[in-house]
Amino acid sequence: MSAIPEFEFRTSSACKYGSSNKLCAEVATNVPGTVAVRNSATGQTVEFTAVEWADFLPGAEPGEFDVTA
Repeated sequence: MSAIPEFEFRTSSACKYGSSNKLCAEVATNVPGTVAVRNSATGQTVEFTAVEWADFLPGAEPGEFDVTA
């Protein structure tokens, strides 16, 4: 039986991560069929199937899910 690979997270180049801003979403796509998204501040992770992620991106890119406080 093979070991389950660990997620290898990366942060968007658009993220302004630093000591004063630790709020970035990190994404891992190295596990086949799975996309994991992690909150860099809390470490909480949510997993999606590759199909779910592909369906989500077209709405996220133009700001369909933007929320104003």
